[in-house]
Amino acid sequence: MPMNASAKIAHQFDDTVIIPSLGQQLSLLGFEPEPIAQAVGTYFDAPTIDLSIYDHIIVCMSGKDSLACLLTLIEQGADMSRVEMWHHAVDGGPGESSLMDWGSTHGFMGALAEAFKLPLYFSWLRGGIEGEMNKFNSYSQPHVIETPSGLITLERDTARTKPGTRRQFPQQGANLATRWCSSVAKIDVGRRAITNQERFLGSKTLFITGERRAESANRARYNQLEPHAVDRRNGRLGRHVDTWRPVLHFTEEQVWELLERHRVEAPVAYKLGWSRSSCLACIFNSPKIWATIRKYFPHRLQPIAAYENEFQSTISRQRINVLDLSATAEAFDITDLEALAQADNREYTLPVFTPEGQTWKLPAGAFSKEGCGSV
Repeated sequence: MPMNASAKIAHQFDDTVIIPSLGQQLSLLGFEPEPIAQAVGTYFDAPTIDLSIYDHIIVCMSGKDSLACLLTLIEQGADMSRVEMWHHAVDGGPGESSLMDWGSTHGFMGALAEAFKLPLYFSWLRGGIEGEMNKFNSYSQPHVIETPSGLITLERDTARTKPGTRRQFPQQGANLATRWCSSVAKIDVGRRAITNQERFLGSKTLFITGERRAESANRARYNQLEPHAVDRRNGRLGRHVDTWRPVLHFTEEQVWELLERHRVEAPVAYKLGWSRSSCLACIFNSPKIWATIRKYFPHRLQPIAAYENEFQSTISRQRINVLDLSATAEAFDITDLEALAQADNREYTLPVFTPEGQTWKLPAGAFSKEGCGSV
């Protein structure tokens, strides 16, 4: 359901706004039907913007909402020659880990890039979430960034930091210091990918992500357009970077309608019944999701259980080990066998667009409230 005026006022009046990609806190005051400038270049509502002013348009790709962002760019007439897709690989580079993410993600991103005829750049924390989780009295691994001219490795500044220890799963919650999977494996990687490429100096860049206000009370407070944390438009670098969330005001219904209008197939996770396209082994998984993993992907459950034993701490805040937790609920009855076969297959073979002559179908996970991703 669209947010009514009183709800918008409640979200804006005396609210402290926590923006995960920026770590900023802003006070939102008052309500008007038009976008309100909270600070220079900052707007609570900005469903349409002047896309022609940007030299680079980066779309962070993951699931249905980022697909909707890409389609929104097309419908708003963006110069697609300026658009590029980025994906932060949370399990690290090829062959480094397979603990958390869907096996098909890498191939799916490549298929999307080919279908939309866009450049695709991967980036990752070496060793991924699993490597960071196992950190013991040591420094975090380097970031690896794919650029138009090849891979670059960004080492850590050990002179200014101290070694640390994780030995723990990321924790559920909005605080990115404890839910570090998002900050360490995505946000930090994206920030360094911008600050370590000269092509973003002296130019204007639009950084697009797919959060929606309808997903949570926290996201309901996000600004739709604002300067990115690495913006230095007024400094000597001349690096102008804006963050835009083009589907922030969308309902889930609008997202699926947009994909249907362009005949874009739902990503695999939604076809299998997941409501989100986060990691397969997401820390926010409900018992029903864990039960489904146990039934259809048992080889993905055992490594999580092994780490629970090693750390003497469960991935779930219910303090029930994942094997016992998965036995407390009934698994999904997955009927899309093609999607099931694709889920853990790195080579993506399913169509990106609904084939000619076939009817676009709403996936099984549409409008589900089953927990399987951060909000």
